[in-house]
Amino acid sequence: MSEIERILTGKELIEIHESIIERIRKNHDFLSYFSKDKLIYGINTGFGPMAQYRIDEKDQIDLQYNLIRSHSSGVGAVLPDMYLKAVMVARLNSLCQACSGIPIEVVALLKDLINNEIYPVIFEHGGVGASGDLVQLAHLALGLIGEGEVSSKNQLRPAAEVYKEYKISPLKVTGREGLAIMNGTSCMTGIGLVNLIHAQKLIEWSTYASCMLNELVNSYDDHFSNELNQVKRHKGQREIAELMRNILLDSKLTRNRQEELYKKKVEEYVLEDKVQEYYSLRCVPQILGPIKDTITYAEEVLINELNSANDNPVIDSIAENVYHGGNFHGDYISLEMDKLKIAITKLSMLAERQLNYLMNNKLNGKIPPFANLGKLGLNFGMQGVQFTATSTTAENQVLSNPMYVHSIPNNNDNQDIVSMGTNSALLTKKVIENTFEVISIELMSILQGIDYLEIEDKLSAKTNRVYQALREIFPRFENDLPKYGDIKKVKQYLIDNKPDNI
Repeated sequence: MSEIERILTGKELIEIHESIIERIRKNHDFLSYFSKDKLIYGINTGFGPMAQYRIDEKDQIDLQYNLIRSHSSGVGAVLPDMYLKAVMVARLNSLCQACSGIPIEVVALLKDLINNEIYPVIFEHGGVGASGDLVQLAHLALGLIGEGEVSSKNQLRPAAEVYKEYKISPLKVTGREGLAIMNGTSCMTGIGLVNLIHAQKLIEWSTYASCMLNELVNSYDDHFSNELNQVKRHKGQREIAELMRNILLDSKLTRNRQEELYKKKVEEYVLEDKVQEYYSLRCVPQILGPIKDTITYAEEVLINELNSANDNPVIDSIAENVYHGGNFHGDYISLEMDKLKIAITKLSMLAERQLNYLMNNKLNGKIPPFANLGKLGLNFGMQGVQFTATSTTAENQVLSNPMYVHSIPNNNDNQDIVSMGTNSALLTKKVIENTFEVISIELMSILQGIDYLEIEDKLSAKTNRVYQALREIFPRFENDLPKYGDIKKVKQYLIDNKPDNI
């Protein structure tokens, strides 16, 4: 994933190895002679339920252009540039498996567009994720043939105009390029890859927020101890507990249960401090653990899909055959995005519950209501932003209903069971964006609590760096001011950075 992230953030350009170029050429040459005098889907037949119609040789190029233009029917919001780039990278990598019978000009053009940050416009709505992302990838193909619009330097412009400016020649179809570009899972895969990058950041920020909250309330440290967590056989739980130990290694705020309770004689019948913290503090490894495992497995599935040929038919120049089937079907991605969506929603729920604990002085017993550093009653502190966090978390809970089981037959019932993979990936994208907002509000509130208790110098070295970095963006406040701008700035900082790299 690190290599993909470097490409998507513009830190690494794409090159295509000569061995891949040679394989693509051989695959294309094989199909050129193999397809003569044979009936092969998508070359000399119609598409989908129209495949029973044979297409005359003189009309076969028009067939491809007709497919691209007719299916460029997406609606809704345009995907942001990072997602457009990810879709193109996914399609390029799939075509580089050399199983689509395309000329080398297709991958060369894709590479040049990606490296020049020119992205054909793709809309969110349109695909059902079964014969691949047909509608979304039709818009990609439309851009490759120099029609429609592209995003260039954060502007939507006519493709022909941008190509002329960059001296780039649009694609001229010579064979089955239209179907080869459109027939695959690259839109859902591209969106899914960006989702994974952001989900990995979210779980790190959530772990840091949990650690800082544990410091703020002087919690006991045994709930993230190796001894406690090693008796549970889940890898994710153990990794989260280890990360918490590493983050809080030199904290002067967490307490040791042996020193506090076991080596002292406790005579009170009613203890002022809780013997165990609330679940949102004490069960962080058990809550974030399965989320981490979900992200890890989703990454394995997404990388497998990224490195797969998901066209139909598959052109096998080694076996010298053409195989028809359903590698374009997006169930793998759809299911993983649904699982990831549910997992990230649970992460937002943890953040919301931790925030609620922090806002309620009757629960935490440490700081004023709503982390209010001003005059109680006159000022409101973080009261307003809690509403935002609560409503956003509620939206996540509704969005977590699965798309994977929402198949609707269409295409004259040719596509009688579909994946809805792109819809699933897009809903996951929304849940992730929402969760960054909830985590931002939680961290902002934690900073206010740290300042009220004046414990900045007792934080661990790692949490102190996070405190300092976020305070640069969001200064301490006592008098009430609008907070929407602060939330936006903190959210963008969390998206752009990892806490361990601060």
